[in-house]
Amino acid sequence: MKKCRIRLFAAVAAASCIVAFASCSPTYKSVKRMQRMEEGVGNPTTKEELEAAIKKYEKRAMDLTLSEEQTGIWYKILATRYLDLQMYGKAMGYFQKSLEYFPDNANLYYYVGLCATYLANSQLDFNGQGATSEYMIKKNNYLKLAENAFIQAVSINPKYYKAMYTLGVLYAFQLNDGAKAIPHLEKFLSTQKKDTDGMFVLARAYVMEGEYEKAIALYDKIISYKSNDENVKTAKDFKKKILDSMTKNR
Repeated sequence: MKKCRIRLFAAVAAASCIVAFASCSPTYKSVKRMQRMEEGVGNPTTKEELEAAIKKYEKRAMDLTLSEEQTGIWYKILATRYLDLQMYGKAMGYFQKSLEYFPDNANLYYYVGLCATYLANSQLDFNGQGATSEYMIKKNNYLKLAENAFIQAVSINPKYYKAMYTLGVLYAFQLNDGAKAIPHLEKFLSTQKKDTDGMFVLARAYVMEGEYEKAIALYDKIISYKSNDENVKTAKDFKKKILDSMTKNR
C-alpha cells in the first residue's frame, strides 16, 4: 500500500512537471536547471570539468534553439493561414508572435503592414462621430503601424521592391502624402522599369505635389507600352485632365 502511494505521488508530480513545462516557453534558466539535474553539471572548476560541461551545455542549447525556431515557424504558418482566410486581426497577432523569434525577417514586417492596412480600411464610423471618434483613432493607429512595418521591411531588405511599392501606395492613397511616396516609388521603378501599376501610383504622387510634367511623362510611357487597352485609356484620361487643368490655370 505504501509503495502504491509513493508511485501515485511520483506519477502526479511527474504529470505536474509536464503540464508546467508545456504551459510556458523554455528559457535558458530552465535549461540550466534541467542540465544540472539530468547531466550532473554543477560548478565545474578543472579544465576537464569545464570542457565536459561546455559540450553538454552546447548540446542542450542547440536543442532549445531548434525548438524555439520551430515555434516561430509555426506561428508564421498559422498567421499565413489566417491571412488567406482574410482574418487580418488574427493573422497580424500571429505574425507579431513570429517576429519575437525572427526580429530581422523583412517578410514578417511586410505582412504585419499588410494586415494593419486592411484593418485600417475595415474601421467604420458607425456612430457618426467624425474625426474625433474612436474609429478614426483606431484607423490612424493601424495606418501608422502599417507605415512603420513597411519602413522596417525596406530597411532590413533595401531591395524589397514589393514593400517599397506598397509603402508608396499607402502614402499616396491612405495618408495623402505624395512627397513621402515619391522616393519609394522612384526607387521601385528604377529596377521594375515596366511596372505600370507603380507608374500610375507615382504619377498620382507627382500630381499631388504639383509636378505635372513628370506625371504626364509617366502617362506617356504607360501609353507607349500598350500593356492593355484599359491601362492605355486610363493613362490618356489622366493625362487629358492634367493638361486641361494646366490650360485653365494659365
